[in-house]
Amino acid sequence: MTRSHLLTINGTASTVLLGRKNYQGFAGFWPAVADDEGADPRDRAFARWLNEAEKVVVSHTLTEVGWRNSRVLADDPAEIVRRLRKEEGGDIVVLASGSLIRRLLEAGELDRLSITLCPELVGAGARLFGDGPAGSSWSLARATPTGTGALSCSTN
Repeated sequence: MTRSHLLTINGTASTVLLGRKNYQGFAGFWPAVADDEGADPRDRAFARWLNEAEKVVVSHTLTEVGWRNSRVLADDPAEIVRRLRKEEGGDIVVLASGSLIRRLLEAGELDRLSITLCPELVGAGARLFGDGPAGSSWSLARATPTGTGALSCSTN
């Protein structure tokens, strides 16, 4: 994923919805990047945004979180999003949590998609879109190639 793309899609968001695995991976890496003088300035900007954003972790097994502005909810992701939309704040973004995205697609609780396709051959993987209507109602608004060969795609 390109650094500029991350900053663009998160610009209006104040809340991040993450699954347990992604939360643990993000929490183990991003907090320290904000003050790392050796890091790319775009990575530091993303890390600062992520440190300040509210992080809602959807998990039935995780009970404690140490990263500031984080909380764990064990409810249905669609219900969590419905409640978050009633709260003050900016957009809600789901970062790299495919199972959450699939559940929100099925429940009709996503307004926009931003997907980065990275050309790699690693074998079979989980499908983001199923055969049902959740995957058929989206139309491509923008596709931007990156310097690494990835393609950043956005919907309306």
